[in-house]
Amino acid sequence: MLKVARAAMFAVLPAELLIAVLLLSGVSLPLPVIVAAETLVAAVFVLETAVAWRLFRAERRGGADRRAALRATLHLLVPVKVRRIMEFELKSALSLLQWVARRRVGVSPGDAAVPYWGGQSTMWTMFTFAMVVETVGLEILLRALEAPDGLRIAVLVLDLYGILYALALAAACVTRPHVVSPAGLRVRYGVYLDVRVPRELISSARTARNYNESGMVSVQDGRLGVAVSSQTNVVVELTEPLTVIRPLGESTEVTQIRLFADDPAAVLAVLRPLPSPAA
Repeated sequence: MLKVARAAMFAVLPAELLIAVLLLSGVSLPLPVIVAAETLVAAVFVLETAVAWRLFRAERRGGADRRAALRATLHLLVPVKVRRIMEFELKSALSLLQWVARRRVGVSPGDAAVPYWGGQSTMWTMFTFAMVVETVGLEILLRALEAPDGLRIAVLVLDLYGILYALALAAACVTRPHVVSPAGLRVRYGVYLDVRVPRELISSARTARNYNESGMVSVQDGRLGVAVSSQTNVVVELTEPLTVIRPLGESTEVTQIRLFADDPAAVLAVLRPLPSPAA
C-alpha cells in the first residue's frame, strides 16, 4: 500500500501541474478531462491520507510521541531523495536571509572559516546577469506576440525562480564556508554537502591543484571531490574510512577528500600541526 501511495502521488502531481498551466494559458480542455483529472487527484489525496493515518497510528502504538510519530510517518511516506530536495529548498531560502544579515552558519568563536565562493563568483555573476536579461527579453517577446496571460505568467514565474535559485546558491555558499576547528575539519558545499572530519582521522593535508573534477560532489575509488568550477586545490588524507552522506542521501566511505579553498595555504596553516599518535 505504501509503494502504491508513493507512486500515485508522484504520478498525479505533474499531471495536475500540467493541467493548471494549460488552463492558465487559455487552453480549453474538455470538461470530462478536467472532471476525471480532479477526481483522480481527490482519490489520491484520500489514499495518501489513509496511508499516513495508518502509519501514524502504528508509530503511536509503538510508543512514539506525536512529533516523533509524525516525523517517522513523513520519512516512510516521502522518499529520502524528495525529502532532501525539500530540505535544500528550505535551507537555501533561509540562506538568503542569513546572507543579508551577514551571518555565517556553523562557525563558532575560535574556528577558522575557509571560504570557497571566490573561485566561482565571477562565473556566477555572469550567469545570473544572463538569466536576468533572458527573463526580461522573454517577457517582452511574449507580450509582443500577445501570448495568453496564463502562459506568460507561468514562464515569468519559472524564470524568476531560476534567478532566486541562483541567488540562494550564492548565499548558501557564502554563509556556509569550510571550517577548521579544534575538533577537526568541516567540508561543505552550500546546503548540499556537510562532511565533518575528526582531527584524529586526518593523517596529512597538502595543496594539489586539479582542474578536471567531475561534478560538484563526486566519489570515486574512496576519494571524495568537492569542487568549485571543476577545481580542487587541497587534498586531505585520512587514517581510516569515513562515512559520507552524499547530497541525495546515499552513504559511502572515503579515505581521501579533495576540496577547493580560496586560500589553500590558510587551510594548511590552521590544520597544522596535526595531532601526534600519542595525543
